[in-house]
Amino acid sequence: MNLNADLTAGRLPDAFLRPGSSSFVDFLAEYAPDRLPGNRTMPAGMTDPATLSPHATTIVALTFDGGVLLAGDRRATAGPMIASRSIEKVFPADEYSAVGIAGSAGIGLELIRLFQLELEHYEKIEGSLLSLTGKANRLATMLRGNLPMAMQGLAVVPLFAGYDLDKDTGRIFSYDATGGRYEEHEHHGVGSGSLFARGALKKLWRRGMDADAAVAVAVEALYDAADDDSATGGPDTVRGIFPVVATVTVDGYQRIEDAEIARVAEQIVAQRRERGSIA
Repeated sequence: MNLNADLTAGRLPDAFLRPGSSSFVDFLAEYAPDRLPGNRTMPAGMTDPATLSPHATTIVALTFDGGVLLAGDRRATAGPMIASRSIEKVFPADEYSAVGIAGSAGIGLELIRLFQLELEHYEKIEGSLLSLTGKANRLATMLRGNLPMAMQGLAVVPLFAGYDLDKDTGRIFSYDATGGRYEEHEHHGVGSGSLFARGALKKLWRRGMDADAAVAVAVEALYDAADDDSATGGPDTVRGIFPVVATVTVDGYQRIEDAEIARVAEQIVAQRRERGSIA
């Protein structure tokens, strides 16, 4: 079937007009498989693509009373170089969920856009929202489809969080590069600085805290990660670059304003300076 020829003729191909799967990824795999990130091949002679492509780094997630929070720093690296100081790694997946990525930035951003389309397509076909567990499973399936690229060094490791309308609570899901899906409880982190961020989360997270306290904990965890991991970017007051922080509650996805993140970051620095140590 020549989809381009049909489109050039001014009409939609039959594939777009007959009932099919509620999965946009399955539709794309059948009618335009070359558009899926995992079906591409590396250029000849490229021996180590991981050192040439920008990599996103640290993402953290934590629950709070009434929802869940997802946050990420803004730095991307390519080998020892800073590829970007202002990349965004946290996005809404749909109205009640969010996703952040570590690993290969280009593939990760493409997978996020595809995941957003997947959830929107399901809602249009089925006339209802996919359950949070269903969303987490769909993302796992997409990651398994990217396994050929992951085996060549272009792995994506997402962190998915959302508000479960059925269970009336926030939930967190982590993944490995093969598509393995794991539900995390209370808090989690992925990426090169996650070892340090997760250590901070263990000390700072507490049951029953509100959204404002959760924002402060996430920013401080990323601050600690940036202090020990060169690939994680800390708050940049000179350039006005701060972590992307978003909450998901029964009212939906909300990104916290940069001005609020700047205020929280300045407060953390002031508290540490008062203790006699910025570390």
